[in-house]
Amino acid sequence: MLKTRVITALILLAILLPILYFGYFPAFAMAVLVFFAAGAWECFRLFKSPRPTLWALVWTLVFSVILFFSGLPSVRALYVLCVLLWALRFVPALGLGLPRIEAFGNRLLNGTYMLSILGCFVAIVDLFQHSPLYLLSVMAVVWVADIGAYFSGKGFGRHKLAPTISPGKSWEGAIGGWLAVLVISAAVAMSMSGGETFQYHLYSHWGWGGFVGILSLMVAASVVGDLFESQLKRRAGMKDSSNLLPGHGGVLDRIDALIPVLPLAALVDLWLAAA
Repeated sequence: MLKTRVITALILLAILLPILYFGYFPAFAMAVLVFFAAGAWECFRLFKSPRPTLWALVWTLVFSVILFFSGLPSVRALYVLCVLLWALRFVPALGLGLPRIEAFGNRLLNGTYMLSILGCFVAIVDLFQHSPLYLLSVMAVVWVADIGAYFSGKGFGRHKLAPTISPGKSWEGAIGGWLAVLVISAAVAMSMSGGETFQYHLYSHWGWGGFVGILSLMVAASVVGDLFESQLKRRAGMKDSSNLLPGHGGVLDRIDALIPVLPLAALVDLWLAAA
């Protein structure tokens, strides 16, 4: 299993690192489009759609039009909508539960979750246009939170965060991930080489208060994104969203925590640019 995970990771790095290093937008856009198509297909499978491939193609066509032909028009409304969907629909679902598979509410939830995935990928492209480093600095918030939560939970976890959804997660782990993000992000923001990062721009425009507040909100959103996908998989009776990435599960398993975070970060970035 470990060997498979490592091989898959090395293949992905061999493809993605040159694209990010050279910042060649057409190659980046094509890679993003492939991952979007895979994530869309997994999304419709999680909701037990009878035609997941067809609907994934439809949404991929919509994304490709946005990506290649519209030049990313004003996306503020999309980002605001995604943030509102997470706050008003997906967060409450963690406590209230999900609709039955056969209910109309399930199809409605499928559409809204797919819209949030679209917002996530539009944000990826939007943030990349700053620079590859800027995009990675946003994504690193989620990765650091995840790594910090893993080790904090392993060492100190006592109180379950969401035992019926993801029994392995603890409040201690979540707090440890949050602290790790604040410490490492502060170091990045204060470093000489941190000028092209989201963390630096956040601190330089809004000071430490805004810095801590926004990063705390992003960490909380990453936890919610992870839990919501776990809830979907548990209802669907699936361990992973797919086996497209051997040893790692599916695309959604890798980006679940990014789905609510990236539109939020892109919206904050628009506010920073206007400040």
